[in-house]
This record gives sequence, structure tokens and C-alpha cells, in this order.
Amino acid sequence: MSRPRIVIVGAGFAGYRTARTLSRLTRHQADITLLNPTDYFLYLPLLPQVAAGILEPRRVSVSLSGTLPHVRLVLGEADGIDLDGHTVHYTGPEGEEGTLPFDRLVLAAGSVNKLLPIPGVAEHAHGFRGLPEALYLRDHVTRQVELAAAADDRAECAARCTFVVVGAGYTGTEVAAHGAMYTDAQVRKHPMRTGMRPRWMLLDVAPRVMPEMDERLSRTAERVLRQRGVDVRMGTSVKEATHDGVVLTDGSTVDSRTLVWCVGVRPDPLVESLGLPMERGRLLVDPHLQVPGRPELFACGDVAAVPDLNQPGQYTPMTAQHAWRHGKVCAQNVAASLGIGERRAYRHRDMGFVVDLGGAKAAANPLGLPMSGPAAGAVTRGYHLAAMPGNRVRVAADWLLDAVLPRQAVQLGLVRSWSVPLESSSPEVARVPGGPERHGRAAGPTGQRPDVEETGNQPGGEPARNQPGGEPAKGQPGGEPARNQPGGESAKTQPGGEPAGSRSHGGRAKGGQSGSPRASGKPRRAVEAAGPRPAREGSGKPGRASRASGTGSAGKRPTAPSGPSRSAAPPTDPGPGPPANQPPPGPDIAPGPVKRTDRRAAEGDS
Repeated sequence: MSRPRIVIVGAGFAGYRTARTLSRLTRHQADITLLNPTDYFLYLPLLPQVAAGILEPRRVSVSLSGTLPHVRLVLGEADGIDLDGHTVHYTGPEGEEGTLPFDRLVLAAGSVNKLLPIPGVAEHAHGFRGLPEALYLRDHVTRQVELAAAADDRAECAARCTFVVVGAGYTGTEVAAHGAMYTDAQVRKHPMRTGMRPRWMLLDVAPRVMPEMDERLSRTAERVLRQRGVDVRMGTSVKEATHDGVVLTDGSTVDSRTLVWCVGVRPDPLVESLGLPMERGRLLVDPHLQVPGRPELFACGDVAAVPDLNQPGQYTPMTAQHAWRHGKVCAQNVAASLGIGERRAYRHRDMGFVVDLGGAKAAANPLGLPMSGPAAGAVTRGYHLAAMPGNRVRVAADWLLDAVLPRQAVQLGLVRSWSVPLESSSPEVARVPGGPERHGRAAGPTGQRPDVEETGNQPGGEPARNQPGGEPAKGQPGGEPARNQPGGESAKTQPGGEPAGSRSHGGRAKGGQSGSPRASGKPRRAVEAAGPRPAREGSGKPGRASRASGTGSAGKRPTAPSGPSRSAAPPTDPGPGPPANQPPPGPDIAPGPVKRTDRRAAEGDS
């Protein structure tokens, strides 16, 4: 008798824990496959330290194959789930297609940036949910301080060294706290000629910083921020974003070249394509993390609305702690469905939260005990070392080096502004030219991709579009790219959100990092329009017909799984790719942003 086949879509906090626990429980009695677009688990709570130059990127990236030896890793993005046929269809990082049959399926696809219909935000803001975004922010902040230091005009200097962070939750607070320390260290070594200093602003419509935490800890975090010179403005947010700055809801205008979007997350809309009962964008499951009426389907992390047995009528919030615990219980119940062990309901105990404010400062309430100062800093770092599934020695070594050596404030230019648009279904994967060409997820409110046109310079004073090695405007922030290239926020404060755009049921899903406050990781979905797709540059292979067309070529799978399409968007012109034999984009050259010409608001929750 063949062994049962278990497929896990997503390798974030929930998906990774599910795979690791199942591997131990089944003891080679089942074939476990993990589908993910990257080969690492991202420990998102430490991402602000990557942006601030404290930790190197690989420190927060835990190898999947190295820590899950008995789990088969498949690199790819799920773009179709046929529940009746028990198959998951996916596209690999080089455009190849494949199918994974399953007897049990675990959805742990996580969440995406929560967008609001604010003019200019999709074009000029950047999120903070993956390694590419953290690396881009580090380069961008470094570049702006260097340009401001060389500027003779005080107005230009002030705009370049003003950094606006929207969202005073866990992630936004940590980004502002670490960012202020990073830029202050830069100007201490190289003062600006105009005598100015960097200015960080933290905005939120909430009445206080980190409203989800105890009020005493909230006051502690705000006090630390203000001591570092951060302009904390509660009850205020962005009304409009432009290339030159932002207009606030109180009517004031702030000149800036940097807008970091940390307003929260919403469940990945892929689960809507299944046509199953939902709760505010999350897939409804029972206390055993099983989808009612579908004994083969389980869900955990941010995409699952799990009943909170400690608070009847409520659902567990979208946090890393819950996602990690979901994974363990989900694995136990999947194994029990195969006759291994017993089922158990998900029940949790609040262990508290920790917020790293940089240096020796932190705010924490372990087991409900409020702490601040160096003691909280020690507890916070100890918690992270204990929670990480790998790289502990390397992380501790980086912390030690940071305590005795100055940080290296250099910009590598490896991630460009257009590579990490805010409006992305896969923030953990940076867009790059020359990869497999696929149509992006529809971005308009009607499910269709809005028209875009090329405009001026990128935020941050980068040169205008169409430079050597750059991509056309259709791959820019503000509109979904013509090509989606292969490549987890602090505790999420929202229990869920409405998915963006109009989508039909039964379409495509995606596999990737699973959900948590900072545990995202969703594989990008390729929503392909009808008609042939050009061959990947330099591959020498003929173009493949899209799944929507129902025809195939070159021996590829001709049809998609049964069920209506996930996106009703008509075919769109992907635009020309980079010219052949063109040098890659340089560190100071990037195409300009795009603007919507259909006058529709950006997708997302209001």
C-alpha cells in the first residue's frame, strides 16, 4: 500500500512548523511535500534589524532543506488547486509547470500588505514584509542621507533626510526606532553641510503607539521614540502621497522622499478562489484547523479563521505566536487523520509580546509582567534566540559585533525601487528583469489591471524611467507587472481584511511563507490571460499557451484545473522586456513610477 501524500503550501511560521512536526510524527509513514517559492524560512520579527544594518540577511533566513531533512522541498508558486481532483498545480522559478497530488492539503499561505484607497500610496510607498523590502529600505535610507549631506539647498536636504513611517504597530514602531539610530550614527561620522539632522516621523490613526499592547508598554515605547527625536503623531495619517512628500490628514504637508507602509496586513486572497465559507477574508476552520465538509483540507496561520476557545465567538488574531502554535496542532491533527495519534483542539495561552526598540531598549510583557529598559532588551533578545529554528549562533555573533563595532553604512544597490512595489502579491520575492513572463494579479477594483503610463522620477531622487537595463513602466510600482519574477510584519493587529479586487471562485492559489504578524510568505500567483506567452529570453523555447486558453504547446499541460478562473482580467500587453545583452540596472538608475490613468482607487481595505 502506498504511503499517504501530504502537501503543505507555504513555509512561514505556520507552514514550517507543520512540516517539521509532521516529519517527526509520521516517521517516514507519509510523503511530505513543502511548496514554497524560496528555499528558506524567514524569521520576520528580526527584519527591522536587517534594514538597520545590525544583522545580515542570511541570519534571519533558515534553510528549509537543511532543517527539514525528511521533507521534500518543491520550489514554485501554487497557481491552481483542484480540491475534487486532489491536485495542486504550480509554476517553478524558471517558468516550468508541475502538479502535486495530495491526500491531505495544508494551506498556510499567510498574508499580504493591507492597502488603503489613498491617492499615491501604491506608487510612492514601500512595504516591509520580506527580505527584498528590508534590503531596499537600508540602501534607500543610506542613499538619502548621503545625498542630503552633499546638498547645498536646505529644502532639498530636509526632504531627503525626512523619513515617514505609517503604522505604529509592532513593525512600524521597530522600523522607526531602529531607523532613527541608524541615521543618527551616519550623520555623527559625516555631518551635513547645512547643519541639519535626519528626521523620522511615525503616523497612525490610533490613539497611542502599539494599541494592542499594555498601556504602560505603549507609553514606554513612545517615550523611547521621542527621546531619539522621532516625531510621533497619533490620530494622524496620510491623505495623499506624491513624489515630493505626503499630505497629512491634519492638512499639513511634509516634504520627504521616503514613505514606509506598515499599516497592517490582510489574509492572502488566494483562499477565496476555493469558494468555501470565509470570515473577513480568512478561511473558516473548526477548532481542529480542519475545513468543515473537506476532511482532506486543513488551514492555519493568517489565512485561517480559527475559533478562539478562550473567547467564544471570537477568532484567534493574526500573530506570529498563533501561527507557530497553529502549525503544531495542525500537524498533530493531519497525522491523526491518517491514524497516527489523536486529534486535539487548538487552545492557547497568551505568553506576552516583546518589542525591540534598538540598543538596550525594549518593551516586553513576558507572562503578563510589564518590563522596559535593559532588562526588557535582554528578555527580547533571549526570546528571539529561543524562538528561531536555526542560525542562533550567527545571530548572537552579529549582535556582539554590533555592540563593539560601528555599522557599515553602504548601499549595495542590489534591490531597486521598482523591484519591491507595495502592490505586490509576493513581497518576499523581488522582481527582476529577464525571468519567466507572466501576467500579474489584477490590481483594479473590478478585477482588471488598470492602464498605466510612464512618469518621472522614482521616490528617493532616482533618475527617470527607461534607463539602460531598466524595465518598462508596466513593471513599476502602482500597477501589476507584466512579469512576476520568482525571487513574514510584527504582530498583526487586524484580525483580517477584505481581499482586494473582484475575483471569481475556484481559481488559483499560491504557496509561500505562512502567516504571522511578521510571518508572511506567500507564493505569488500567476494570473495568465488567454493567448500565447512569449518564451523566456534566451531560453530558445517556444511560447506556451496560457492556462486560460485551454490549449497547450511544446508538450506542456494544456489546461488548468477545473473551476472558474480566479481573475476575470482580460489579456493585457506585458510590454517589452529589457533589450538583449543589456547590462543589469546600476545602483543609481531605476525607471520612474507609474500613475493610474483610470482614476480608480488603489485596491485594499478601507
